[in-house]
Amino acid sequence: MSSAALDAALAGVDTAFDGFTSPDETGCGYCHASEETAYLRTPNVRIPVDVVRYYLFEVPDHFNDHAAVMRRLLPQAARAMADGTLGSIAYGAHGLSRVDWRSWPAEQATAIQAFLHAWWQDALATPEPPYGIDDIFDTCVTIARTVTPFLEGWALGPVADVHLAHCADVWLYDLVSDFSPFSWWYHDTMDAGVAELRAWLSGPGAARLHVAGEYDLATRSELLALSHDERWAHPYWTSPSATN
Repeated sequence: MSSAALDAALAGVDTAFDGFTSPDETGCGYCHASEETAYLRTPNVRIPVDVVRYYLFEVPDHFNDHAAVMRRLLPQAARAMADGTLGSIAYGAHGLSRVDWRSWPAEQATAIQAFLHAWWQDALATPEPPYGIDDIFDTCVTIARTVTPFLEGWALGPVADVHLAHCADVWLYDLVSDFSPFSWWYHDTMDAGVAELRAWLSGPGAARLHVAGEYDLATRSELLALSHDERWAHPYWTSPSATN
């Protein structure tokens, strides 16, 4: 069951994007069936979820107006992201990460921002969200092009701490080697996002992992504050138990 905040955010998306279409959309004649593209030109008609998923992750140049297509898909797409019926996420670049949605009218941009925040908070409070918690984080920050509100809004509590441990374990695989843990964040804000994630995980994140009893993850996270050479010369790698 979703939270009241998530329900309200989804209602806000419904209101902000009600009746939108891509009126002159022809789609890609090679990849898109004409009956599927017709949904994009037709308001207030439910689109099959497999078509929503396909179009949501389709490359922009396969549409006449990619931004309009995203607005048409948003009410159903947001609900499918929240309840798990989208099937999968983070297997490709999300369409909202490819449009400048912050430049859209304030009501629309605010609705998207509110949805991302509420979806993330709901996932943090759910022991088994419909998608992997790291995939939800990846999707949120890639769309938002910032990690700040999602790290600052990391709720306290045992469920959120379990999610933190899982994410830290996933992120550290890349971060300790100075790689990005984000699969589909290509915008020029990505470097700043990775740097902020590294700083947060080596500081507040590591402190929370210590309190949660995740000592090995906490120690590895703290290593991110060191330079690359200092990190790999650290005694942890030859005697982890001595540093725990």
